[in-house]
Amino acid sequence: MSESRAAVEKLRAELANVGVDDAYEIGDDATLSVWIGLVVSYRDGFFRWQEGAVKRRHLGTDPVGCAIRVARRYAELQADVPHWWEDLAKVLRGDTAEDYP
Repeated sequence: MSESRAAVEKLRAELANVGVDDAYEIGDDATLSVWIGLVVSYRDGFFRWQEGAVKRRHLGTDPVGCAIRVARRYAELQADVPHWWEDLAKVLRGDTAEDYP
């Protein structure tokens, strides 16, 4: 198992521990999709997460701390869906996405 895959699996487990059960690995062994527009990848010893144009990073040795930060942002996004979400959802899912995050 690669270092990236192991780190992403640890992060996914920690996200599940804090209530984010629907994050999934997108097929490159280094990236988790947490919610449309919110992704976390592992590279060079860091978890790097991006939401729209906003980019953050967190030490790869602390998947618990990263999961807490990502889960907090996930909850904020779901409570107050950003204006760019609707356009992004249509591009990624097509017009059938409507209001479903």
